[in-house]
Amino acid sequence: MSEPETEQADDESRTYDPDADHAFPDERLNEVLEFVHDDPEIQAYLDAQNVNPVVRKGYNDHGRKHISIVRNRALGLYDLLKKGGIEFNGASEQGLDEADESVIVALAATIHDIGHVVHRDEHAYWSIPLAADLLDRILPQFDFYDTEEVVRVKGEVLHAILCHHTEEDPLTTEAGVVRVADALDMEKGRSRMPYEKGGRGIDTVSSQAIQRVSLRQGDTVPVLVEIEMLNAAGVYQIDNLLKAKLRDSGLEDDIRIVAVNIRDGENNLVERVEL
Repeated sequence: MSEPETEQADDESRTYDPDADHAFPDERLNEVLEFVHDDPEIQAYLDAQNVNPVVRKGYNDHGRKHISIVRNRALGLYDLLKKGGIEFNGASEQGLDEADESVIVALAATIHDIGHVVHRDEHAYWSIPLAADLLDRILPQFDFYDTEEVVRVKGEVLHAILCHHTEEDPLTTEAGVVRVADALDMEKGRSRMPYEKGGRGIDTVSSQAIQRVSLRQGDTVPVLVEIEMLNAAGVYQIDNLLKAKLRDSGLEDDIRIVAVNIRDGENNLVERVEL
């Protein structure tokens, strides 16, 4: 079964570059990413989890492309936050290595939505048992984890998965990163399928209004998120969805979000939004 295609913007943050100059050790991360890419069960989940939200409910993309974008933006946030001196407490408080921080972020971002195969509603809670089974199989295959470390990494990944849902507050920086990154997949390509089928709900229309999202180092905070809007409908994505994810993420003071309406015209209701 192939995943429904969604349009993608030309955004370098969609492709994680393991050869870039990162602020963290990434040998473990690279091995984990390679495993995830080649694992047929994980890839099957990423296809199957798109059926309930997209085909049956008419929501935006939650398949492979969504996961790729969320994972790469989560790692981008992680890198910028590390460079900005932000400490990550999830791995460290479990006695794990610094290298495990990005592994936790990447794994949680990859499988945070698999609960959609059960139901769109309350999917974060359905994701937990399914992800736990996957992690029980995956983690012991890496020779850098013993039994105790498998348990601790698993727990941190599950925590981050659960807390991408706004009903649960992250207790770790790793979980906060995954939560915010999930909302940063908001560009118009994500809503192409429901829009072409006639969907005109607020999620679809507001996503169609977002042209581009980019991450960069901020001047006064570690991360600046810049969003280009085509019209005022994009405000819903920012002021409702993204703002809700940023709230209580633990990263409110470390991420600045600026959205600008890039279409000139006398009828622009909103020219700029800042969080």
